[in-house]
Amino acid sequence: MELSDIRPIADFYHSKLAQVTLDFKRYLYPQINWDARVIGIKGERGVGKTTMLLQRIKEKYVNTDDTFYLSLDHYWFKTHTLQDLVTFLHNHGITELYIDEVHKYQDWSSILKNLIDQYADLRIVYTGSSLLEIDNSKVDMSRRQTPYTLKGMSFREYLEYEGILKMEAVPLEALLSNHTTIALNIITKTKVLREFNKYLEHGVYPFYKEAGADFLVRLKEVVNTVIESDLPAVEKITYETIEKCKKLFMIIAENFPLQPNIEQLAASLSTTRDTLLSILYKLDKAQVLELLTVELKSYKKLVKPAKIYLGNTNLMYAFTPKIDVGTLRETFFIDQLSSISKVQMPAKGDFLVGGKDLFEIGGSGKDFEQIANIADSYIAADEIETGYGAKIPLWMFGLLY
Repeated sequence: MELSDIRPIADFYHSKLAQVTLDFKRYLYPQINWDARVIGIKGERGVGKTTMLLQRIKEKYVNTDDTFYLSLDHYWFKTHTLQDLVTFLHNHGITELYIDEVHKYQDWSSILKNLIDQYADLRIVYTGSSLLEIDNSKVDMSRRQTPYTLKGMSFREYLEYEGILKMEAVPLEALLSNHTTIALNIITKTKVLREFNKYLEHGVYPFYKEAGADFLVRLKEVVNTVIESDLPAVEKITYETIEKCKKLFMIIAENFPLQPNIEQLAASLSTTRDTLLSILYKLDKAQVLELLTVELKSYKKLVKPAKIYLGNTNLMYAFTPKIDVGTLRETFFIDQLSSISKVQMPAKGDFLVGGKDLFEIGGSGKDFEQIANIADSYIAADEIETGYGAKIPLWMFGLLY
């Protein structure tokens, strides 16, 4: 292999790097131990994984050719191997690599393990789809790497991304106990309800800025790519199963929050109960669905979901013919809270968070009738700027990360 051979991917690296600034960094960026030898970052398409890798390169390297960025879905890898490229780069003094879309490369985990074992000074930061199992069953990477998950943007991040307000994330316990003071500090600086409504429609994915009016069309393509490309890359599934995934997603988009009759739903897809549950959990892992279960959700024990939501509110605007405001509120809440805690379906109320805090979701007039006299119970109320006592503005649950 010669320098001329890697020109296409070197040019690709340089062009991607030129498009990135350090103005805004996702919440996960300062949490990553960038000194770890192997770092795995998984997350839904479009949430900013690639940007984080390139920002790290720009921040760390004066000479950006002292490292290398590559995406394993690049056409160059149709005729070249990752092993040969890494060997070439290492022989030329490059000992740190930033690798995107690893799930698109066959036997990626075995290859990375072998490369790490072969080159004692090699460091790798890689990203993959949310469907990607970090602790791969075929090759144990868990002892060699530090894994992270990047979620979609929170409302807090959206405000910073828009240049409206920059603030630290608020821990849930601090929010529950001190929400009025926090809210008063924020509402003096922005029309928070106006911005919140904008966020619900387009603020979860950073690419909304470049997409402009085409954002919802682009978002549909993201989901289509997850089902048609990312899912088959990490799971052995047939074309028929892919089509069932698409149909199932649209059934949920048009009828949610779906309180599913699993047997009837399986019959409508001409599939079995177990296959249906497997598909649901795969789409949940891809973050395009959010399953609410009575038991703690587990990918090892596929328990029947009590309710099924789309993964976030932006997906509602892209796929749902008519937005139901109650479902919109619940989707926002479970999306934000499941990013920082375990969320379950309670016997009373809408959501049980962390096995302790009970929440009822509603509009400004929502009262405590349904959760009266229950300890650690709260109302997350939409359409209010500030709350009082155990009644907290819904928008504030977007400040948690």
